[in-house]
Amino acid sequence: MSGASVESSTVISRSLTPETFSAAVESITASFGDPTRRDIYLRVREAAEGLTAAEVAQAVDLHNNVARHHLDKLAAAGHVVVDIRRAAGAGRPSKRYRAAQSDIALDFPVRHDDLLGTLLGRALSLLSGHEAEQLAEEVGNEYGLHLAAVMAPGEAQRSLRSAVTMVAETLTSHGFAARSESIGGELRIVSEHCPFGQAAIDHPVLCAIDRGLVKGLLAGLHGETTPHLAGSLAMGDSVCTTFV
Repeated sequence: MSGASVESSTVISRSLTPETFSAAVESITASFGDPTRRDIYLRVREAAEGLTAAEVAQAVDLHNNVARHHLDKLAAAGHVVVDIRRAAGAGRPSKRYRAAQSDIALDFPVRHDDLLGTLLGRALSLLSGHEAEQLAEEVGNEYGLHLAAVMAPGEAQRSLRSAVTMVAETLTSHGFAARSESIGGELRIVSEHCPFGQAAIDHPVLCAIDRGLVKGLLAGLHGETTPHLAGSLAMGDSVCTTFV
């Protein structure tokens, strides 16, 4: 085996931790674990102009709402994008789903990008503690709003419980291995994996990005909320817990 191959194998063995492996599997299965959703994705991918939920429902023999649910999950994971097309007359605009890209990588999409995370953490460390946390949260919030707009453009806002469930699914598709829970009437999002990896432990201010991401997603899907982080992997907890 060449020196380059040995080095490559060593890097892979270091980066593929049990947590990373589990998060990668959850990310893939959250999007494509359902055979119906796989079929829907392939049909959307084959349609150059995209498909409406009604067209998908007819093609796979589903109720419109069920088809829309699958399409929204694919949109949350970034596998399809939503286009709004205005009707020629006074009718409602058409919402069409199309594949985000021609090919999809089915290897391990969730990786520790320690270099990027470390550089971001160091850049934030040049600011005061309050300024760094505020900036990190703003970055996460803006991206969360962007994701929500892509997932459900122009739609009526969801109930808080429905929005929290969708946020958890979106976080899972981005490598957080998240789930939504209701404890004593209070909703929370629990994440068992952090895509920032070691960088978040070295620079805990990165947790503010996660908080902002949740806040932005909820603002776009439901309305303004004040989520707060009750525990984090970066601070030594077994999971990251965000109460809504």
